[in-house]
Amino acid sequence: MTRVAAITGAGSGIGEATAYKLAADGFEVVIFDINMAKAESVAQTVIDSGGRALPLCMDVTNAESVEMAFGVLEGWRKSPDVLVNSAGIMKVASVMDCTLLDFQAVMEVNVIGTFLCAQRAAKGMILQRYGRLINLSSISAERAGIGRIAYGTSKGAVGALTRQLAMELGIFGITSNSVAPGPINTQMTRELYTPETIRAYESMIPARRLGSVDEVAHAIAFLASEASGYINGTTIAVDGGYLAAGIGTTGSLHT
Repeated sequence: MTRVAAITGAGSGIGEATAYKLAADGFEVVIFDINMAKAESVAQTVIDSGGRALPLCMDVTNAESVEMAFGVLEGWRKSPDVLVNSAGIMKVASVMDCTLLDFQAVMEVNVIGTFLCAQRAAKGMILQRYGRLINLSSISAERAGIGRIAYGTSKGAVGALTRQLAMELGIFGITSNSVAPGPINTQMTRELYTPETIRAYESMIPARRLGSVDEVAHAIAFLASEASGYINGTTIAVDGGYLAAGIGTTGSLHT
């Protein structure tokens, strides 16, 4: 039986890479994005490679938009077996400079959007008695950073939401996990990170480099697979060892 995977924010970045990876793994993929042109471009690439894809415009912060998009998806094939909540935004500002509007905007996309899509996907997954919910968290959920008052807080909430979903939906054969990327080379990070930021990250990451979207997509693909059936309510860090790292020197030893 062919599985269906839906990916939010799949028009670019990690979501786009995930769509290609899951399509290569045999999934029929639904490309959700607020930018329809980007969704269509990714879907066409999947189709040109021999896969099946459906592009759909969806605003994850709008319950009506979410309901409509999922309705079209179910008319195309069926309820998704896998949902990847990849849609996300970052706004960089210090605690004292972050506006309420910017804080709310980040929460609406990263937290409310994840909740709305997971809740809607779970309706079908409960009937199927099977499902994989995969949310995009971040190392910022575990380690604070200057300018990440909104983003880090939102990703901490995504981790808590992931555990709640695991607790309540596990009885229906649904797993809920999250992937926490470290510094990844994406368009968003290229726009927001200065050269100094990148050098600072590289000095703290044991792998001494930023990660790629494909490396994150491979972790997501594992959680989407049959092999991950007994993994539930956890977060997998894809960060080159960033969260594991501590002081870089002890006595005469140093990294």
